[in-house]
Amino acid sequence: MNRDDHAMSQAAAWEDTGAGEEAPVLSAQRVEKTYRNGTRALDEVKLDIRRGEFVSLLGPSGCGKSTLLKMFAGLEEPSHGHIRWWGKNLATVGTPERTLAMVFQEATLMPWASVEQNARLPLDLRGMPRAESEPRVREALRLVGLENFHQVLPRELSGGMQMRASIARALATKPNLLLMDEPFGALDEFTRNRLDADLRDIWSRQDLTVVFVTHSIYEAVFLSSRVIVMAARPGRVIADVAIDAPGPRDEAFRISAPFMQYCKTLSDYLTLANQQGGGHEH
Repeated sequence: MNRDDHAMSQAAAWEDTGAGEEAPVLSAQRVEKTYRNGTRALDEVKLDIRRGEFVSLLGPSGCGKSTLLKMFAGLEEPSHGHIRWWGKNLATVGTPERTLAMVFQEATLMPWASVEQNARLPLDLRGMPRAESEPRVREALRLVGLENFHQVLPRELSGGMQMRASIARALATKPNLLLMDEPFGALDEFTRNRLDADLRDIWSRQDLTVVFVTHSIYEAVFLSSRVIVMAARPGRVIADVAIDAPGPRDEAFRISAPFMQYCKTLSDYLTLANQQGGGHEH
């Protein structure tokens, strides 16, 4: 049996998974990505993400973090291997309890539309009646602290507030899975820390699974229940670190001994990631 035949038989087995254990929200099984120009972006990535987790993808530039996130969003397809959403094919995404939304690096707001109109856009595209969409949008804006800015245009907002509006647009769809591609990377440290704290609070209050791409060790430790460290050339997982830190994630946590130790652990793995060039998963 060749590799593709074996992968097809595996896929059939995953589809027939029984109801005993809840399927992962996301499952990447031996996922590879090679582009037409021969660039090998990902090499046999194996990863399960379960309901309610906040998982950060951390690694050097070119390690395939954003490529993997786009696959999770259904925007790219693997060259080999399979991705499953709640144990099913992508075609089932969007059905009850299986919805996803993505927040990109840029806020990508419509400049001529108000914050409220921007947040309502995906619901309008679905043809949702205004009586149903307006409460959703109001709640989403409240969650991100923009309830008093609903009629403001994007150009009147700071960069951080524009990103809040982008997050509100995603939350208005009531996703079960939220994918975020380094959304705070272009912001100053103070704004970034404040948005991290707000995002962590939103996640803790919602039935939400989050996959978050970042280059920041400090951000990954503050936000995550797990951090996946990836090495480049080609991208692969070299470490899966649980951030088991009870108590609130607040400013005191940022200067605590456990926080510093987690940062040191991830820094060591990133040093390894930068040194490796074609090794194997550890």
